[in-house]
Amino acid sequence: MSLFSIFYYLVLTIVYILAIPYLIFKSKNKKYKKAIPSKFFLIKNSRFQENKVWFHSCSMGETKAIKPLVEYYKDQVNISVITNTGYEEAKTLTSNVRYLPFEIFLPFWVNKQKVLVVMEAELWYLLFLVAKKKGAKTFLINARISDKSYNSYKKFSFFYKRIFENIDKVFAQTIEDKKRLEELGAKNIEVIGNIKLAQLPKKKIDFDKPNEILITAASTHEKEEELILSSYKKEFGKLIIVPRHPERFEKVNSLISEYIKNKNLTYHRFSMKETFDSDIILVDRMGILNDIYAISDVVILGGAFEKIGGHNPIEPAYFGCKLISGKNIFNQKSLFECIKNYYLIEKEELSYYLGRIENLEKPILTKAGSNEPIIKEINKWL
Repeated sequence: MSLFSIFYYLVLTIVYILAIPYLIFKSKNKKYKKAIPSKFFLIKNSRFQENKVWFHSCSMGETKAIKPLVEYYKDQVNISVITNTGYEEAKTLTSNVRYLPFEIFLPFWVNKQKVLVVMEAELWYLLFLVAKKKGAKTFLINARISDKSYNSYKKFSFFYKRIFENIDKVFAQTIEDKKRLEELGAKNIEVIGNIKLAQLPKKKIDFDKPNEILITAASTHEKEEELILSSYKKEFGKLIIVPRHPERFEKVNSLISEYIKNKNLTYHRFSMKETFDSDIILVDRMGILNDIYAISDVVILGGAFEKIGGHNPIEPAYFGCKLISGKNIFNQKSLFECIKNYYLIEKEELSYYLGRIENLEKPILTKAGSNEPIIKEINKWL
């Protein structure tokens, strides 16, 4: 290992030791009960046993995007993830799923793999270094540098240059991403578009659509439900609220229950009655958002009225839902660029736009990426 690698490892070790009390405390939270022990203490998180094609992604969206690649390589696949939602999604694709351990464990945890394929912005220094030292070819796919993060990346360009020294090939989303990645030291870059568009969304359940306009507030976060409720009027149509995180279902239920007091509005939770016949419906069930998009007229996409970074607009656009979002889409800009006709608005404009739903244009999907160049490159090393 180089002096830089030794120094980096020592710093991370100190950080880890100092963080242990906090990690133990956080692991008591139901949300992190499995993830923290796995990632930071290697509990029930053994190394991959076989030399295969190793895919690494962060969360649910990134893991869904690699599904065609995973299906192509079938039993040749290992997958590591960062988040709980990513883990659950990956388990639907293969049994060979692990949480990626904290970096200080990687030199001992990683074993020889044929290829390491890392999704988007998971730029872990020791992940690439150790995988390459142990014989893997290393690829970064669907790579992007968002407008918001660009300046931060540039400030630490000396660090990212060391990461890219251990990446054999980069598949970027756009020409602009390629230029930015080259500034950070990336080499051997191929622009192939956004592979999140390489597979079309699918629905699993055929819900009955009410006769009224159906407005779906999708993947909402803290404070966004309050904004949506305060902007909503019964004459606009029926309102479905789908919080992003299941641990917030109870809080959002209480919020809606309080909101409808002394108002001529009906309300129910989807888990109690699987219909859409009330004025307001809280969908407290995971995995059915595409099925709801399929019967929706309008989607208010969460994560962008607060500074979250937005969520994937491709799915509602594919189902022809008129699309309204806040302006904080910095994590999803490349996906919005694949759509024509959508509305990025200020918070105070939401009620106005909901009042003119009939005048809004439906979105049109434009361009998609391809998995073929990635498959071709991986196949060279199998």
